[in-house]
Amino acid sequence: MENKAFNANSLNKPRPELRRVLGLWDIIGIVVGGVIGSGIFLTPKDIAADVHAPLLIFGVWVVGGILSFFGAISFSEMGAAYPQAGGIYVYLREVYGSLIAFLFGWTLFLVIDSGAIATLAVAFSSNYLPHFFPHLSTWGTKLIALCFVAFLVIVNYIGVRWGANVQNALTIIKFGGLVAICGIAFIFAKGGNTSHFVSPSPPRFSMSLLGGFGAALVASLWAYKGWESATYSAGETKRPEKNLPWGIFIGTLIVIAVYLIANLAYLYVFPSDHIEKSDRIASDVMNNAIGSFGASIFALIILFSITGAANQNFLCSPRVYFAMAKDGLFFKKISAVHPKFLTPHVSIVVLGIWSIILSLSGTFSQLFNYVIFGEWIFFGLTGAAVIILRIKRPDLPRPYKTWGYPVTPIIFVLSSLFIFIIALIDLIRKPLAFPYIETAQRKIPFLNVLISLLNKLIHLINHLGPLIAPLIILIGVPFYFYWRRKIRESSI
Repeated sequence: MENKAFNANSLNKPRPELRRVLGLWDIIGIVVGGVIGSGIFLTPKDIAADVHAPLLIFGVWVVGGILSFFGAISFSEMGAAYPQAGGIYVYLREVYGSLIAFLFGWTLFLVIDSGAIATLAVAFSSNYLPHFFPHLSTWGTKLIALCFVAFLVIVNYIGVRWGANVQNALTIIKFGGLVAICGIAFIFAKGGNTSHFVSPSPPRFSMSLLGGFGAALVASLWAYKGWESATYSAGETKRPEKNLPWGIFIGTLIVIAVYLIANLAYLYVFPSDHIEKSDRIASDVMNNAIGSFGASIFALIILFSITGAANQNFLCSPRVYFAMAKDGLFFKKISAVHPKFLTPHVSIVVLGIWSIILSLSGTFSQLFNYVIFGEWIFFGLTGAAVIILRIKRPDLPRPYKTWGYPVTPIIFVLSSLFIFIIALIDLIRKPLAFPYIETAQRKIPFLNVLISLLNKLIHLINHLGPLIAPLIILIGVPFYFYWRRKIRESSI
């Protein structure tokens, strides 16, 4: 009897839930700290190579910022109306049904966010940390990448407040560092010239110019990516109907301002043809202004930037998989909330494990480039959801309404379609290459049969090209119906 009573009490005990602890400054930190990663340091080369003229370079960053802002204000209406953990997943579920929402979360977990973390971990250990430790072995860099991910898993596992505090600190450091780079450039740069802002002048309009501008715009939007992640943490945000839209607004505007100032600084020091050839333009600027010591400062700043961008993924993305699991559309354990730390701890750990596997794979970064643009399909659908919901649910409480409706969400939806098409054309022209496979074939001859099969698979991938993105998304369909069947069986 005593055991039965105990079991009954344990069954009646309420399950732990996520706690609302994030305020306005935390949302701003998530946006600014997550968006400013390595993009502003790496994409200027590609943008300059696509459009050449400084005025067009500024135009790309301005248009990219405006489109990101239009997306931010559109998503904010949905976030204020549905202040639940999961963000975009919840909005897609409410408007289009559970299949589309699941495919978004599936792609986010399988490739987009786990791939972003893997890419950042490899960049941290292989590209920038060797500036301070130049003799790291290949296995040493892999171990550091593993520890990098494990550290962020632990921080976010033990509390959303811990993850937010780390994010806020890293945001202050990277924001201050980027502003310092700009200030140093304008004050100490040798040979700085404002004529670099306008020379050479843009060419006459042509279809090739439009194509180049489109390709450059895709690169800038990669640098702007991350503002949407704040919506995933709506379930842990205090007064989400106010703090979520305001945090996304302010954070996005700060990023736009910083990016424009950074590009002014780059162009003040060097003409656009130098930027086209430089893989590390910020490092070149610092070298010009204060010598080799500047390269060390830049390397340190970008290490903090990379850490902040990866931490944002752990702070926000597990809430999407948590929401999917609560709906019965993912592994049940992922819906668990830690009884003490009140975090979706299993979701965080699973994301960390998958990210580590991807970071240890030498073949992932190229595949990631094929799939990342697929996210814009879901962005466009979310922007359209604002309009659809206004028509279908005019009575829905909307603590915040999109500024400039319906023009701003329509522009965002059309731009999402444009970006998808431009990225598709660009990917068709770029074959996928896996140098690690050839190296393995030379060094491990007894695995020739396996390597040969892998090579055939890679040739197939090269043949499919940009179809990889929709294929990876569609692979989720049978998994969706599997979990839907389990929901029906459990309800019988």
